[in-house]
Amino acid sequence: MLNKSLILSLLASFIVAPAANAEVKLIATGSLDGNISDLSTETSAPLENGVPGNLLGGLGSGLAYAGSNTFIAIPDRGPNAVSYNSAVSDTTSYINRFQTIRVKLVPSSLGSALPFTLTPSLIDTTLLFSNEPLYYGTGAGLGLPSGVPALNTNRKNYFTGRSDNFNPTQISTYANNARFDPEGVRVSNNGQQIFISDEYGPYVYQFNRNTGKRIRVFTLPSKFAVSNLSSVGDTEISGNTSGRVANKGMEGLAITPNGKTLVGILQSPLLQDGGTNAAYTRIVKIDIETGATQEYAYQLDNIGTSVKPKYPTVSEIVSINDHEFLVDERDGKGLGDGSLAAFKKIYHIDLTNAQEVSNISGENNLVGKAVSKTLFLDVVAALTQNGIKQEDIPAKLEGLAFGEDVVINGVKKHTLFITNDNDFVGTIMPDTYHSTSVDNPNKFFVFAVDSINLPDFVPQKLKGGH
Repeated sequence: MLNKSLILSLLASFIVAPAANAEVKLIATGSLDGNISDLSTETSAPLENGVPGNLLGGLGSGLAYAGSNTFIAIPDRGPNAVSYNSAVSDTTSYINRFQTIRVKLVPSSLGSALPFTLTPSLIDTTLLFSNEPLYYGTGAGLGLPSGVPALNTNRKNYFTGRSDNFNPTQISTYANNARFDPEGVRVSNNGQQIFISDEYGPYVYQFNRNTGKRIRVFTLPSKFAVSNLSSVGDTEISGNTSGRVANKGMEGLAITPNGKTLVGILQSPLLQDGGTNAAYTRIVKIDIETGATQEYAYQLDNIGTSVKPKYPTVSEIVSINDHEFLVDERDGKGLGDGSLAAFKKIYHIDLTNAQEVSNISGENNLVGKAVSKTLFLDVVAALTQNGIKQEDIPAKLEGLAFGEDVVINGVKKHTLFITNDNDFVGTIMPDTYHSTSVDNPNKFFVFAVDSINLPDFVPQKLKGGH
């Protein structure tokens, strides 16, 4: 008969063994060339900075699963990494849009480095517009042309990335401003609408997926708005004591599996909560039917140095179920920055029993009130373990979405897609870590997630199902 200690040892091994096979593992990578055009030929004319108006770039700013093998991807405010005019923060009249991507994820051939091969393809480009007139900058006093897109008609007023396209007599959340900086995207459960969050307002808008027409505005609390607006980010920051930090507004967006609630997260803390040197940013729950909001605090990790104590950034949030979420927190280091990627981590958070903080302001007052948070995936570690050098990891890994399940060695796994914003720069010139120019495409990284890692995962109930 086995003795008691041996029995306990065997039992322990059975308990521990599944975890050894339950790592979140990289299973595929794929890319779309960063130097090709999207499918909006009517916007192909050069922008003010000379970049083609339909360059296929930045599309990993936000990523949403749309059912089957389809995703919605959004570029942000356009190719402002190319110098143009500092009076508008180098932004142009790039027309905002979303890209529809189809992916082919299949088992790799024998001997391949990763178990699956990913082939993404672009199948549609949809421009975003409003039927109502929007407010555009005139360019007067800046030595610039008007900010009105040439494509505009009486019934189609296009949203653009140009930073002076705002009404200076209104607060920044004024819904008829033409400036728009998309960062988070999700698809409605019926598949007919998409929701997009933005950094300029911050805004959360609902669009018709087929046409790109804005059909609804979700009104966020006025605490998120700034009252002194400027086309220059630093000027806007210095001119306000409350509201979102310029270019660090509503960065991430989730939708609960039942399709009833949107959950947005700010890239950085509000000015009244301490701004970019502070520890707590805000999560905003939005009831889609009523528009009612609730707020929660999210504690950022200190990823800086003694010289620059904090420069944390949240890029995305995605639903696990109606109360648990994954949050993408990252640095800006890696390919595109001429540096080594160091901090890109996915955290698991739970809003269960979290304190509602909409009536609480100030960093010190938010201490002890943040949602619970645990590390889910160290992306830099996972990619370097698979032979991807730190200098070749994209600096801005910003899109996060679950995809279709796959089967590996007879076990069903969830897939988690991570995408990058390449800033519309398809080729990186030689830098400290690259002696020659290198491609900087729109990248896709796919991870397999065992049910042990996410035991309460609930897929979104999209029309047509998973």
